[in-house]
Amino acid sequence: MQLNSRLKAEFAFLRGNMLVLMASWLLMNFAGAIPSTYYSLYILGLEGTPFIIGIVDFVAFLALALVQFPGGYLADKQGRRRIIVTFTFGVALSNLIFAFAPSWHFIILAVTLSNISLIYQPALTAIQADSIPPERRGVGFSLGMFVNNMASILSPAVAAFLFACCGLIPGMRIAYLIVVVFYLAAAFLRTKLTETLHVTDGTSLIDAIKEYPTAVRQGLRVWKLLPRSMLFLFVTNALSSFIFAMTFSYLVVFAKDFHHIDEFNWALLMMWFTASMILLALPSGKLTDKIGRKKPLLASWILLGAYPLLFMWGNLPILYIAFLCFGASNALFAASYQALEADLVPKELRGKEVGCSQFIMYLLMSVGGLAGGFFYQYISPMLPFALSFLVTIPCALITWRLIHESETRQT
Repeated sequence: MQLNSRLKAEFAFLRGNMLVLMASWLLMNFAGAIPSTYYSLYILGLEGTPFIIGIVDFVAFLALALVQFPGGYLADKQGRRRIIVTFTFGVALSNLIFAFAPSWHFIILAVTLSNISLIYQPALTAIQADSIPPERRGVGFSLGMFVNNMASILSPAVAAFLFACCGLIPGMRIAYLIVVVFYLAAAFLRTKLTETLHVTDGTSLIDAIKEYPTAVRQGLRVWKLLPRSMLFLFVTNALSSFIFAMTFSYLVVFAKDFHHIDEFNWALLMMWFTASMILLALPSGKLTDKIGRKKPLLASWILLGAYPLLFMWGNLPILYIAFLCFGASNALFAASYQALEADLVPKELRGKEVGCSQFIMYLLMSVGGLAGGFFYQYISPMLPFALSFLVTIPCALITWRLIHESETRQT
């Protein structure tokens, strides 16, 4: 009975919006992770090259960057719910282009439309922070990560099955049709969300586009109102996003070309990577709530630094260790970063802060994706991974010396 009471107290925030979001993430992450297993190979199969993968990533992240300011502006002006629901339908339908793309050129159109629809991201982050009590943010955000990864743990196996039965291109087309169905179901589910911000402004999307310069100014101005630690926290996140974009699309290509990992073993590695995040998500959140945000954040950088070195020079068993380090780093970073961000940013500024942060982050990721493709194809396939290791060093130093936890946590 005592254990039951403790569990109820620990997860009392799991109601209303958080339950709706988690149910939608189960649907979206299971389906979305199926085509992502062989996404880069799909582009190569549609007559692309490693540098074309970089161009696709550049366009994808640039589209994401451009919608962050209006997304944050709308989240704080119009509220969270409406923008989340509307554009989840847009993301779902854009996957039809992925499914029927005759060449890699259509993948560029697909990622553009899909990522423009992700204008709801600042509102999604804000509604999460609004819906979790301050003393449970570590567990709350890590539970979201746990659910996301639990949903996708079997997705690589589904991708491998489709590959074995249908081949790469037909299998990927079926995978994207599965995405459409599941994303539409998630969009309908999100209509059950409850608004968390009282607004009287009738701002529309057209108004937000017209006021884009205002949204940019307000998004940049918000940093004057936030603690310096939030700025340094953002800098480390932006750098980590840059190195992620520079390397992630080339993991499967490098593993296949240099480690001679076949598609089946790659699917197993992706399942292991997801499982590592699942197993460590809740302990990471609990650790973040118990010992504070900074120490888990610093540990995440140390683990992230080990990961590219192991990946570059490892065989199959060492790749499992590499992805364990990567998964542990992601689990620790997700819990500590999101909890500290919510602690430092007042509710009425969260949409603008997230919108501005993600604008700069995705802009850097667009450059990272293009640079990764250029380095991989024209200089050395190892260069993106070597650079990603080097970037973790200043990030760890910034976290250690310049980021401090808030004495009073924002509600």
